[in-house]
Amino acid sequence: MSSKVDVTEPPALADPYRVLLEIGHALTRSLSDDELYAALYRETARVIDADGFYISLYDSALDRATVVFWGEGGEARRAQIPYQGSDSEVIRTGEPVMVSDQLEDQSLVVLENGGKQATRSAISAPMRVRGKLIGVISAQSYRTDAYSAAELELLAGIADLAAVASQNVLHLATLERRRREAENMEEIVRALVSSLDVEEVLARVAATALDLLEADEAIVWLLGEGTARVAAGSGSEAPEVGGEIPFEGEWARILLEEQRTIRLEDLHGSDLLPPEVRARLHGESALIAPLKIDESVTGALFLGMNRDQEPSEEDAHLLQRLAGHAAVALKNARLHAQLQTLSLTDPLTKLPNRRHLEMHLAREFAAARRGRRLSVVLFDLDNFKQYNDAFGHLAGDGVLEAMGEVLSAATRAMNLVARYGGDEFVSVLSDTSADGARLHAARVSDQVARHPALGPHGIGVTSGVAEFSKEMENVRDLFRTVDEDLYRAKAARDRP
Repeated sequence: MSSKVDVTEPPALADPYRVLLEIGHALTRSLSDDELYAALYRETARVIDADGFYISLYDSALDRATVVFWGEGGEARRAQIPYQGSDSEVIRTGEPVMVSDQLEDQSLVVLENGGKQATRSAISAPMRVRGKLIGVISAQSYRTDAYSAAELELLAGIADLAAVASQNVLHLATLERRRREAENMEEIVRALVSSLDVEEVLARVAATALDLLEADEAIVWLLGEGTARVAAGSGSEAPEVGGEIPFEGEWARILLEEQRTIRLEDLHGSDLLPPEVRARLHGESALIAPLKIDESVTGALFLGMNRDQEPSEEDAHLLQRLAGHAAVALKNARLHAQLQTLSLTDPLTKLPNRRHLEMHLAREFAAARRGRRLSVVLFDLDNFKQYNDAFGHLAGDGVLEAMGEVLSAATRAMNLVARYGGDEFVSVLSDTSADGARLHAARVSDQVARHPALGPHGIGVTSGVAEFSKEMENVRDLFRTVDEDLYRAKAARDRP
């Protein structure tokens, strides 16, 4: 993004101490990088010829310098232009440098005036903090021999002020970020643990990570044997839930064994991720944090970023803290889901119990009142009491389990079969007429007769069928109807 900076023709060099004092005052009012860089350009151009101007930051560990701001002809622009730090004399020596002509032959960044006029001379000075070189500022001119030793010395003084101001801005940004994190983290944790629905928790984790670290894509993966499945996503390019990628190799080892956050400065140029994984992800840089539950990594949180600045170690630590809270919320939600399942499941047959049946029927009955067809079948085991009395309760339990197997195999996934109580079972058939329900009952009866633990031991089944009608006011009316049909079927069975 570019902007205009008021750059006036520099006057004759005044008292350098007064100039530096004025510049220092101007820089201390800067509260962000953008404000600081614009102020540096404006104040430098006010006292030194600056047809061109740039600021670069230096990473000594990587020997990489990056032009983060340039100005030319009053136009200012943020940038990300990397170059080898040791190729620059000012970085290599740590001393101010002046080039009087043939600038293109020197190891400095050369700016062009829209391709019309090249800068010819330049002065550059290092920015240092406690003896460590952190960057360079440079003023350039379209003229040869544009600068004097006094202006080089003045620029060196401006660079010293710029280094201090840059650190102040960095500290302010860090403090502001930590303040925002401290304010938000409690709210974030409260929001994460407020839901006990696993899918909702995962969706909140992705959305929160996207917002907190100002990323462009967030993905929550749940890990399986050699695969990572998308459980939630946030951002314009987030993948659909359910998609899988290979989870193997070095990145899998780091997450599973070292259990540490991965920081990728170049997402698509990194060999850490397999090509088929990189092709499914978005962003120029990325962070991947493990989701650890009870010392075991069961998932991972991915963030893809397109911002100018690469993710920092602080970003990685922040994501790791968020992942820790997310793992706790996920564990709570899973535990609740397990307890919910136990409370809604018959422990003997592993079928939904009566409470689950009532909840399901309430929803289906409401849908039937809106026009959807609904039928229920009530099954009652024949000769179960006699068998139970003759062979004992354990044998009777085996019969109930076998009946649960038959009903599970005979019922479509969109329907529900439940243990109603004792030796009675219910099938809830959506989008099914009474005739369809009778066909279902006949199939179940046939399978009961052929099941080795049922038919050969004299166990049969009698069924009643009922279809929703508009005269029914509630679920009780539906069950009254099916119970009456079952009574008629039993009477017909017992009639000589």
